[in-house]
Amino acid sequence: MVIDMSDYNQLKGKIEELKSELNAIIVAHNYQRPEVQDIADFVGDSLELSQRCTQVDAETIVFCGVRFMAETAAILNPERTVLLSEGNAGCPLADCITIDKLTEWKQRYPQASVVSYINSSAEIKAESYTCCTSANSVKIVESVPNNDILFVPDQNLGHYVATQTTKNIILYPGFCYVHNRIKPEQVKLARELHPDVKLIVHPECQPEVTELADVVLSTSQMLRYVQASPDKSFIIGTEEGLLHRLHLDNPDKTFYLVSNDQICINMKRTTLEILAQTMEFKQNIVTVPESIRIKAKEAVDRMLSVT
Repeated sequence: MVIDMSDYNQLKGKIEELKSELNAIIVAHNYQRPEVQDIADFVGDSLELSQRCTQVDAETIVFCGVRFMAETAAILNPERTVLLSEGNAGCPLADCITIDKLTEWKQRYPQASVVSYINSSAEIKAESYTCCTSANSVKIVESVPNNDILFVPDQNLGHYVATQTTKNIILYPGFCYVHNRIKPEQVKLARELHPDVKLIVHPECQPEVTELADVVLSTSQMLRYVQASPDKSFIIGTEEGLLHRLHLDNPDKTFYLVSNDQICINMKRTTLEILAQTMEFKQNIVTVPESIRIKAKEAVDRMLSVT
């Protein structure tokens, strides 16, 4: 998408003014549009950003991402106002499990401890023993005293964890549609087009895809891995927004996507115009009821105590 520089500079100036008026910090997920990442104070993964918000002096957190991320920021920052940049930016993975469904599965497997992926709602976190991220999922599962783990909601990440532990992992049938639609055939074609290039994929990909990869890493791990690697070219199997950060951090390296449809529609809902409107009218305020927030924070804190 071509951005008119005069419009961009005007919007950027307006957003900076609004940020000052609100005493705000703007954070953006790695999958956001390049221009949104560029205007943010911090760019990273969802938990990393929520934690960063606790370390700054700001009255308002403007979260450029999807709803569960803003909820996590609200869980960890109850004294601050949290605005979700685009009110309709949800996450199909997080939405695929409800409290009713979780209750049903907990009754089906009463012996299991629930480990919920950070990509879940505050309500789901509140009913979990602990949470995990894609980066620390194996370590978190290993830390749970129970041998039986009900892993929700991403079955692909859960399957990957199961290959790295002796724990009994019970998989809930949810998935991220962006990572799940990366197919082995696409991986093989990318290999043919770019021979001898390292293939890095996210653990939310299907097992048939992760098995073909050279390395399976979260977004934050991908960024560190590429920077430390002497290799100059990489095939990337995650949402295409990460390439912006990869290019900025590694201008001398080349990146290829496994396929051309690695795009999260919800992550791309936020534009500079929408961001400015959200801040101007202080809309899309995300709150978590205190009874849920306290229980969800216990699960998040239990995770943080391990990592």
